[in-house]
Amino acid sequence: MVVNMGPQHPSTHGVFRMVVALDGETVVGLEPECGYLHRNHEKIGERNTWLANIPYTDRLDYLASMSNNFGYVLAVEKLMGAKGKPPERAEYLRVIMAEFTRIANHFWTIGFLLNDLGAFYTPALYNIEERELILDLFEAASGSRMMCNYMRFGGVSRDVDEEWLTRARDIVFNRLDKKADEMDRYLTGSEILMSRCIGVGHMSAEDAIALSATGPMLRGSGVNYDLRKHRPYSIYDRFDFDVVTSDGCDVYARYLVRLGEIRQSIRILKQALDQIPEGPIQNGKPAYVTRVQKGEAYGAVEGPKGELGFYVVSDGTDNPWRYHVRAPSYINLNTLAPTTIGYKVADAIAILGAIDIILGEVDR
Repeated sequence: MVVNMGPQHPSTHGVFRMVVALDGETVVGLEPECGYLHRNHEKIGERNTWLANIPYTDRLDYLASMSNNFGYVLAVEKLMGAKGKPPERAEYLRVIMAEFTRIANHFWTIGFLLNDLGAFYTPALYNIEERELILDLFEAASGSRMMCNYMRFGGVSRDVDEEWLTRARDIVFNRLDKKADEMDRYLTGSEILMSRCIGVGHMSAEDAIALSATGPMLRGSGVNYDLRKHRPYSIYDRFDFDVVTSDGCDVYARYLVRLGEIRQSIRILKQALDQIPEGPIQNGKPAYVTRVQKGEAYGAVEGPKGELGFYVVSDGTDNPWRYHVRAPSYINLNTLAPTTIGYKVADAIAILGAIDIILGEVDR
């Protein structure tokens, strides 16, 4: 029997279709079909000016717009050379925003994984209370809660005042640790969560590497790889934190990795908020037209979902000659069929939820 799941289905987290072949309730074949949200992002990026592309990156993974901005400006700054070097305060603000983004994303993912398991909305909405506080900080800093358009070549668009930093410290030092402990207490030992997730969606380390998985999908298979540690960018080499891995290779392991990463992001934020210096937030005078030298560059960040990379080619004009996005949601989707075949159809929903895809990034 062949069943269509999606494109209008709550388990698919957007307009995404799974063509599932079943033998009884066991999945014997699965074909993912995407493209329903395709909007020609990369070609539009080659039409836009370098600067005008920044708000377009917000629309990729729209739950992690700060990380999207970060990866794109890193790529272009490599072509700009010394002109693209951000001041110290801007570097700290970038890291702070990126780690707040990671925490907000993981709260959301864990909450809606519970929703996929059948705990309809109440735990999910309870779980994202702190995420709303983080989005309030984004709104105060950038003017927007989700499409932040915050980072610029050589810095950031707006500074934050002492009141903002005080609010951020209060959330980091007084609330986030408690929330992570609460999630750990209620979820990690839950018999329902364990019975639905342990042993489900198995993917070995070798398979994860072969399928080019990154982020929690890769580290949930026991592979110790994180761009912030192994190919440090910005000022991540100044911070003390650990790479979270789990050898479980299943949905439960991916949950544990995300919970652990929330704790590690809190560690980074505590250090960054204590160390952030005074000073300018932009290298040089802000300009509407950015000229970069001829060449090509690849900028990548460890986003909440994995390695988010931007490849740009310049011919010396006002806009990119080539613009390409390495979207972790799209690449991690390669793991869906291999990790689902052999399991029950109800498990397919949990497996997809643990991959954590955003269709704006899958389709572009």
